[in-house]
Amino acid sequence: MVDTDERSGFDKIILRDSHGLEKVILKEPSGSTAQVHLFGGQLTSWKNDQEEELLFMSSKETYKPPKALRGGIPICFPQHGFVRNRIWSIDLDPPPISINSSNNKAVVDLLYKSNEDDLKIWPRSFELRLRVALARGGDLTLTVRVRNTDTKPLTFTIALHTYFSVSDSSEVRIEGLETLDYMDNLEQKERFTEQGDAITFDAEVDRFYLSTPTKLAIIDHQKKRTFVLRKEGLPDAGVWNPWDKKSRALPDFGDEEYKDMVCVGAAAFEKPIALKPAEEWKGRQALSHVPSSYFSGRLDPIKVLG
Repeated sequence: MVDTDERSGFDKIILRDSHGLEKVILKEPSGSTAQVHLFGGQLTSWKNDQEEELLFMSSKETYKPPKALRGGIPICFPQHGFVRNRIWSIDLDPPPISINSSNNKAVVDLLYKSNEDDLKIWPRSFELRLRVALARGGDLTLTVRVRNTDTKPLTFTIALHTYFSVSDSSEVRIEGLETLDYMDNLEQKERFTEQGDAITFDAEVDRFYLSTPTKLAIIDHQKKRTFVLRKEGLPDAGVWNPWDKKSRALPDFGDEEYKDMVCVGAAAFEKPIALKPAEEWKGRQALSHVPSSYFSGRLDPIKVLG
C-alpha cells in the first residue's frame, strides 16, 4: 500500500520485505527515507538524501523471528524488553497530530498491546505506542507512549538503543556527557563520574549516563558528520560498543563490525517510571545530522550544540 500526499511529496509505503516481514517506508521530498519493521516496532533504516545509511544493521542479521533484530533502533521495554520480539500493528486510532505538523512530515503510528503470554513474563497489562515522523530535510523523531491498562500500578524502565552507522568507532566522539555520573554495566552497575572531555572508544563500553542534557552530539570525524540527538522525558542516555572480543562472541554480529557503529540512546534507567492505572507516559527522541566543523580536535559548538 502506498499513501502519497501529492501536494507535499511525502510518502508512506507498507510492504513485506524479502524475509516476509511487514515494514513501513517513509519518504520526504528531498529524498531521505526511514524504514520501520512491525516486528519489534523497530527502525531498521534511516537514509539521507544521498541514500547514505545512517543507522547500523548487522550483516549477520537474518530477520527471523522470534530473535530480536540486531541494529537500528530497538525499543527496550519493559526493562530490557520482550516487545523487541513481538509483532506490532499499525495504530488505527493514534493520538491526534496537528494539521501544520502533518503537512510537513511523513508519519506512521504503531501499537503493541500486551497479551496473556506477556502476563506470564511481566504481570502487568499495558499499551505501547510509537510514532515515527520523518520531516522535510530528513530529521527523524520517535515518540513513545506507555499507557497502564492494568488495575495495579505499573513501573518500568525504557531505552531507545540507537545504533548509529559511523566510519570508525575509534574516531568517534560523544559530547554532552562530560563530568556526569554513569552506571557501568561492565562493573556490576557500579557508579562512576566521567573524567574525559568527551566519550571516545578504545575498548568495550556499556554504560548508562544519568541525568543527562536534552541534547547530545555524536561526532564522526572521518565522515565530517555530526548526529545531534535531542530528547524529552528520557533523562538518561545509554552508550554501548562491544569492541573486538565481545563482537566475536555475539552470533548475530560481525567480528569487525564494532568499528562500524556506536550505540547512543535516550533512556529512563536510574529512576523507573511509575504509572497509576489508566495513566500515560510520553517520551521523545529526535535525530538530525549536520556537517561537522572540525578544528584542533574539537567540534564547533556554535554550529552544532548552540
